[in-house]
Amino acid sequence: MDGQLLIICLLTAAINLIGTLAYSARIAGVRTRRIALSFALFNMLVLVSRTSNSFLGPFLAKRIETRIAEGGGDSLFADFQLVLGSASLAVAVGIFLVPTGQRLFSRAIGYFQEHRSTARLLLKTATPTGLKAVRDALHPPSLGQLRSLVKERGVSWNVLLANCLAQALLTVGVIASLYAGYLNPDFRVTASQLSAVINGFATILLFALIDPQLSVMTDDAVEGRVSEALFRRTIVWISFSRLAGTLLAQLLFLPSAMLIAWIANYV
Repeated sequence: MDGQLLIICLLTAAINLIGTLAYSARIAGVRTRRIALSFALFNMLVLVSRTSNSFLGPFLAKRIETRIAEGGGDSLFADFQLVLGSASLAVAVGIFLVPTGQRLFSRAIGYFQEHRSTARLLLKTATPTGLKAVRDALHPPSLGQLRSLVKERGVSWNVLLANCLAQALLTVGVIASLYAGYLNPDFRVTASQLSAVINGFATILLFALIDPQLSVMTDDAVEGRVSEALFRRTIVWISFSRLAGTLLAQLLFLPSAMLIAWIANYV
């Protein structure tokens, strides 16, 4: 693995780790009863995660151009599989850190409620006090929490499958479209732009089906119709479906790239 590929894998891992930990903000919102503020933090992290995903494009495009110029294009498939693997690993780490994320978000909500400044909140994290708070918040899942996953999920399999598909498309969209440009170099630019179609469909699926389900359940948890324990299990199951989506992306990568390369001929 060279330096360029390492940077791409680390950026991919960071994006997916942030996206997974963002779910912890919902748990913190239910616990602190600051739903609107927790949603603001959740949306901020999701925005960072999904916006940062667009920065992957130039790095990956440069990777393809360099490989083609050097005559090493055959190794691109293995390179991109490594990138997708880093996404899966980051999501798995994010699931393990859900209890830690919930504690950190609870403290962040309390701090923001007092000081009303996003800049001060971000600067506070870099201080010795903030770093100590991060260290004190580190807490692996307990054995009881792991055992409770076999209980009621709080969300249907249809929602979990839809989230899995949406996350798979979001994970593979940019990478597959760029690799399609390698497969069909005559329409390389056209293929690279088709990622917006894939990511757009996945985003609509998330906002139209997944987010409303979680929002309704969040309200139910705040009003006491759903227990906090069940709500936490739901968040963990949603995170597991995200992990399954990144693994599914490995299987969808080559077929998606070939399909995009074919569509580029007729757009």
